[in-house]
Amino acid sequence: MVTIYIEGGGDEPQLKARCRKAFNKFIQKMGFKGSMPKLVACGSRRNAYEQFCTAVKQGKKAMLLVDSEAPVKKEHEFDPWPHLQQREGDGWTAPPSATAADCHLMVECMENWFLADIPALKGYYGSGFKENKLPSTNRGIEKVAKSEVYKGLKEATKSTRKGSYSKGDHSFSILEEIGPSKVTAASKWAKHFKDCLKVEMHL
Repeated sequence: MVTIYIEGGGDEPQLKARCRKAFNKFIQKMGFKGSMPKLVACGSRRNAYEQFCTAVKQGKKAMLLVDSEAPVKKEHEFDPWPHLQQREGDGWTAPPSATAADCHLMVECMENWFLADIPALKGYYGSGFKENKLPSTNRGIEKVAKSEVYKGLKEATKSTRKGSYSKGDHSFSILEEIGPSKVTAASKWAKHFKDCLKVEMHL
């Protein structure tokens, strides 16, 4: 069985459990119900990378799923290791035997996926949600800067009963609600993740 090491959940065990549950539901709806990988919510991106490296060195089947945190150059499309090695603050190299298909990016962050399913956002926040405050996705959801995604979500949600978007309280609940088919249609990297996981799971 393949294990996916995921960035997310912070330092609190309860939040890590919420992260794992949300990704579990999202990946099931992606078409893997009944044939699921093992999911590990690792908190920080550094922890996710280190746990992934340890698993690979032990000969286990593993995948890494982290935010890109920045635009990904076209020449690095579907080969995230150069991006992660060159990005300031990371400097990560692929462990021996790890391939491009073992590492996957949420471009630029998980919240970019939310922009693929505005009706789900509206449904979650209800009255007071201001769609016109969200950033434009005319160039595609992966072209929206992380800072613009966060700013737009906070502005769009501040008048709702749930209040301004919160990374901990809201993010994983929204992930459970959005449609994976909409995400993979809008995000090349998300579709690549799904395709590679199908190969790993022999589907």
